[in-house]
Amino acid sequence: MAEDHLANRMHRRGSLARREEIAFYLFASPWLIGFILWIAGPMLISLGLSFTDYAVITAPHFTGLDNYVQMLTDDDLVWQSLRVTVTYAAGAIPLGLVAALLLALLMNQKIRGIAVFRTIYYMPAVISGVPVALLWMWILNPDFGIVNNALASLGIQGPKWLFSETWVIPSFIIMSLWTIGAPMVIYLAGLQGIPKHLYEAAEIDGAGAWTKFTHITIPMISPIIFFNAVMGVIGSFQIFTPAYVMTNGGPANASLFFGLYLYNNAFKYFKMGYASALAWLMFAIILVLTLLVIRSSPYWVYYESKGEGVI
Repeated sequence: MAEDHLANRMHRRGSLARREEIAFYLFASPWLIGFILWIAGPMLISLGLSFTDYAVITAPHFTGLDNYVQMLTDDDLVWQSLRVTVTYAAGAIPLGLVAALLLALLMNQKIRGIAVFRTIYYMPAVISGVPVALLWMWILNPDFGIVNNALASLGIQGPKWLFSETWVIPSFIIMSLWTIGAPMVIYLAGLQGIPKHLYEAAEIDGAGAWTKFTHITIPMISPIIFFNAVMGVIGSFQIFTPAYVMTNGGPANASLFFGLYLYNNAFKYFKMGYASALAWLMFAIILVLTLLVIRSSPYWVYYESKGEGVI
């Protein structure tokens, strides 16, 4: 009897595990189907098209590695677009990380009405795309824009901003601060998760505000900094809408971002095969940079569960 009872229990547990497994796949199936149809499938098709000469209106013609050879040896605009994108990323990523952290520190203060300020600073992050680009075109207009009018009131002649080869990339870097509300919220969650007893112990030892910030706050939120850095790398190399709407790559290709050049080849010049090769180059660059950030993390990212200072 005992053996039969044990066998029945094992059978019921096996049936329950199978039902849970079936339920898991049923609930996950919408995402899996969407991933296969809209992400994995198009990626594989794009990889295949990158080895062809495909003008959209004609059938693809296999050309082997010709697109990649042309991209790396004969197309000067590829290197120009990479220079523009890397320059933008080098300015926008660290500026965004620091600005979002400083803003999160301010929003972490215990004062009346702080939730209202948090909402106000986060709201621009949910507004993106063409409306934001049009807004910043007005803000940075050299003749009647808010920025140059403010500088003129101080007796300073404002630059041409989007119409200047020198200032167009700094203009986009400044504009990138519009979206710091999203990383600010993530920083804020990390700041509020720091154990209070760490600060209390530091105060007992006579630590000042700067010491607590550098030896407690920064190490404890270093995983958040790491996450925001990775997302910043990915986002910076995919910038497209502001460049397309505001400058269309001008003046003189000074704002020809890689994403914009890829788009032009695909939908303006109808070189879909070549554009697919450019897309895989972008994927490779983002992958390498992301892996570099990940590989560097053991030297500066602290995880409390490890019980070590810096791993």
